[in-house]
Amino acid sequence: MSGDNHPVDPKPSPAAPAPPPPAVPAASPPAPGAPAAAASQAAPGAAPQPGRAPLPQPVPGPYGSPRASLARRIAPPLGVLTGVVAAFAYVGAVDPNEPGHYPVCPLFRLTGILCPGCGGLRSAHAFAHGDLVTALGANAVAVAGYLLFAVAMVFWLVGAVRGVSVRLTAGPVWWWSAGVVVALFSVVRNLPFGAALAP
Repeated sequence: MSGDNHPVDPKPSPAAPAPPPPAVPAASPPAPGAPAAAASQAAPGAAPQPGRAPLPQPVPGPYGSPRASLARRIAPPLGVLTGVVAAFAYVGAVDPNEPGHYPVCPLFRLTGILCPGCGGLRSAHAFAHGDLVTALGANAVAVAGYLLFAVAMVFWLVGAVRGVSVRLTAGPVWWWSAGVVVALFSVVRNLPFGAALAP
């Protein structure tokens, strides 16, 4: 028995409620005049946040670098063109019509048969001097090759200057057709009625 007259409550009193969390102040808007780029910066690879435009990404160019210089692009075609021009300059200066300057075709020396390349040096010599008629008489196929090379170089140089990759390809039909033309040229120039095609 307790000494006082108040009854004892067997149930404990409920705990006092926890205090609410402190309020977080809202982010203040950027000051007027602040650069917009600073507000839109994000970590690399992060997903764009709503309302913000994604940052532009560099696009690689056709030569592997978005800042490939003009000199780097035109170096390969200019190198090839320089080599070909140097070869034509040498043949133009050293006359193949004079014996002893260049070796004789081994097929013609052994058999007396003209190969498709016979007369090519004399054709290049005449072509270098601007004599197209003599060049065609020495080797017409070689002159056609010079013209095709010139067209290919024009496409290559223009594409390099404009920063566009140019790839000239020919299908099997073109290669077989070119082979047939060269074979017929080789046969006809060794026949009596094809003497105009012989150098």
